[in-house]
Amino acid sequence: MPNDSNVSAAKAQLVDDFNKVVSDTEALLRAMASVPGEKTAALRSSVEANLSAAKQRVRELQGAAVEKTTAAARATDEYVHDNAWAAIGIAAAVGLIIGLVISDRR
Repeated sequence: MPNDSNVSAAKAQLVDDFNKVVSDTEALLRAMASVPGEKTAALRSSVEANLSAAKQRVRELQGAAVEKTTAAARATDEYVHDNAWAAIGIAAAVGLIIGLVISDRR
């Protein structure tokens, strides 16, 4: 299971990459504005529509991700509160296993 810092880093990289694509596409659209022709206008319109749809989809995905993360955090919190002794036992068992693995290496 990936840890939170890896997930956050991957998410930040994805958002950064998407913003670069959006920026480059917007620059391309500005450059295409000065090029005359019916095909160019149609292509520009198509690219603008696709870019707008992509931005909307990313906003939806981001909202869904926030909702899922919040729900998972709440479920985990409820589980730990409802099963505190079980959570403590699991943590102790994991700690014991890690300790045994580390001591075997020496």
